[in-house]
Amino acid sequence: REGRGGGPARAAGRGAAVLRRAWRERRAVLLEPSYTPLVAACLCLAEGGVNLWVIRRVPYTEIDWKAYMQEVEGFANGTLDYTRLKGDTGPLVYPAGFVYIFLGLYYATGRGTDVRLAQYLFAGLYLLNLLLVFRIYYRTNKVPPYVFFFMCCASYRIHSIFVLRLFNDPVAMAILFLAINLFLEEHWSWGCLLFSLAVSVKMNILLFAPGLLFLLLQRFGLLGCIPKLCICALLQVFLGLPFLLVNPMGYLTRSFDLGRQFQFKWTVNWRFLPEEVFQNRAFHVTLLLAHLAGLGLFALHRWHRPKESILALLKDPAERKPTSPPLTIVFVLFSSNFLGVCCSRSLHYQFYVWYFHTLPYLLWCTPTTKLAHMPKVLLLGVIELCWNTYPSTVCSSLSLHICHGLVLLQLWYGTAPLPVTHAPPPSRRPAAISKKAQ
Repeated sequence: REGRGGGPARAAGRGAAVLRRAWRERRAVLLEPSYTPLVAACLCLAEGGVNLWVIRRVPYTEIDWKAYMQEVEGFANGTLDYTRLKGDTGPLVYPAGFVYIFLGLYYATGRGTDVRLAQYLFAGLYLLNLLLVFRIYYRTNKVPPYVFFFMCCASYRIHSIFVLRLFNDPVAMAILFLAINLFLEEHWSWGCLLFSLAVSVKMNILLFAPGLLFLLLQRFGLLGCIPKLCICALLQVFLGLPFLLVNPMGYLTRSFDLGRQFQFKWTVNWRFLPEEVFQNRAFHVTLLLAHLAGLGLFALHRWHRPKESILALLKDPAERKPTSPPLTIVFVLFSSNFLGVCCSRSLHYQFYVWYFHTLPYLLWCTPTTKLAHMPKVLLLGVIELCWNTYPSTVCSSLSLHICHGLVLLQLWYGTAPLPVTHAPPPSRRPAAISKKAQ
């Protein structure tokens, strides 16, 4: 009897000891990146409740969901000419992967009528996206866990994009983060397949493409990366084949229209410009040249560390001179995307999800002194405020560009990160050492 009664007592004692240790180490839990899994688990549980509360309490706002359903309904009814697929907001302008994924949502939600079910599905997507992002941050081991509170519960705009607006941008980004996880595990072929699938949902994923190309050349050389690029291209052909067989030019011009004009009333980043400048082709060309120049500078001076020419990337890796360790995959991909965001012709409110989850890494990937933590948190807050100002103003758009410029300066002048090995949390190290000594 005493043995049976002692079990619950011992369990309670162990639980109390864990809580006491966590309280003693509360500073380390908030500041040590090795505690990311613990903080991530707590935040994911909290986010489940937050998303349920948002769905039940905040009114759903119809923007694009109905149009999405109308566009894929045309495909469900047998229309294969891409130029004839349209909804209330205009013609279909996304690649074929979007059609297949949202066709599944179309049938799952009773032909798009059960919006509440769609919201729950997007809440699940939100949590999956968060888990994939946390796994990336754990692998990089750079960001202090307290920053994740600002990346989760504090952003009204991101919750709105996922569960109140049901945009396709979160779908593309979740697939992209899955691809990055595969890259981190050295599954490059599967990662390229998922990367191409993300592009087929929305073309903003192409902003990561320059960084991915650099990584493929660095890892495999020119000849070695060709099969990976073929995987990306063949998936696009396979997904678009039903439409390519009927009207190939119609499909290509609609789904990959790089010259599409944006409406000035929705811009978040260029509100301080006159509308005639915003719509001017010369302005668009200038932004494109700035984007290419930024990519070139980062490729030469931030991504490429060895002293030998960058053309050495074209060689087989076995034939290159011994070099310093390569930069982290995440740094190259996230900075490549961020350069594209900074030079975008227009950012709409749903585009915030393109880089929101990468901001903590971009701010904390370089060495950070104790006094620098607060300005970085403040920078996150100002960016969030800019994206929550509706409609955008001259002040909010200028502030957004200033914040982007500060992040770029840090990425340029800071010490670029190297791949890291994971150390156990501080509380476990003495025990491990003592066992080793014994």
